[in-house]
Amino acid sequence: MKFLLLFLLAGFSSYAGEPAPIDTKATKETRALYRNLHQLTEKGILFGHQHATEYGHGWSGESNRSDVKSVTGSHPAVIGIDFSGLSGRPDSLIKREESHLRKIITDTYNRGGLITVSWHFNNPLSGGGFYWKEGVSKASVREMIPGAVAHDTYKSILRRIADFLHTVKGAGGEPIPMIFRPFHELDGSWFWWGKNHCSPDEIKTLWRFTVTYMRDSMNIHQLLYAFSPDCTFQSEFEFLERYPGDDFVDMVGMDNYADFGRDGKYNLPAALKKLQIVQAYANKSGKLAALTETGLESIPNPNWWTEVLLKTITTPGLRLSYVLVWRNDKTSPTHYYAPFPGQVSEPDFIRFYNLPVTIFEKDLPALYTD
Repeated sequence: MKFLLLFLLAGFSSYAGEPAPIDTKATKETRALYRNLHQLTEKGILFGHQHATEYGHGWSGESNRSDVKSVTGSHPAVIGIDFSGLSGRPDSLIKREESHLRKIITDTYNRGGLITVSWHFNNPLSGGGFYWKEGVSKASVREMIPGAVAHDTYKSILRRIADFLHTVKGAGGEPIPMIFRPFHELDGSWFWWGKNHCSPDEIKTLWRFTVTYMRDSMNIHQLLYAFSPDCTFQSEFEFLERYPGDDFVDMVGMDNYADFGRDGKYNLPAALKKLQIVQAYANKSGKLAALTETGLESIPNPNWWTEVLLKTITTPGLRLSYVLVWRNDKTSPTHYYAPFPGQVSEPDFIRFYNLPVTIFEKDLPALYTD
């Protein structure tokens, strides 16, 4: 296909340096992962699915299963997990969640796959959960930054996550690399860390502290940090409004459901324009670029994978590292974003899978060695 050839040949970068994580003490596996992800953008784009091996449409907790594997024979290349359960709960429940996540992470790593971590953590200073609930939620970001009244509370949350990460290791005792994506969709206001609930300086300060504390105080050196606002921006200036700086980010991306068919509304030119903004910044700063969340709930469009998603993400000039679609709920009959056997988009997804430009777990080279 002509556009696939163009995709492989496109993607000029003005950044002249050797790709390297922002953490100068990153483990050798993390450094190799970062270089390999950069190189893989010349071949194609990794496909990811949130909570893919934890549960799926009508099932939960089955070993080595995913809806994607049931359809294609391969797990996604990228598996999304969440650190939401590692704070704000009784210690016994946190320990149970740690055990659960440790198995998901190590199993994925041992198969050669990649873990990306979102963080829907409940507001530590009020009720309302991770969403903003008017009259209940507190604007907590400003109270958690260094020097503020709840800074120690935030440090205790990070310490618990760091302690967990120190226990997640490969067979040789090496810390398992992951992409960590905190404060996602920070340009919207539906989460308590969102735009209407803190200033740009406040969220940037909290982000910078998060990276430096995990890296320098907690000795966590296996994380790549991803910046992923939602799709509200129209320019690079708007995209970077809450960006913490190149020294604190390894990957730039965006979450975008609105332009890809949500509520029956498609605006693929807008989606492409925003991806081009992300890619252009990645090119000049030496960062990875990704479509960090997207999807169409229930996938009613039988050709959504090839005619909507693929045609957008393989536009010449884009060199996205991965695209991740959201989860398949285990009980809801309609809340799913990847096909399962018998779902209307299954044949198109198989066509999507079979293309050389889409990379699934079975297609991956050794990500963690040079």
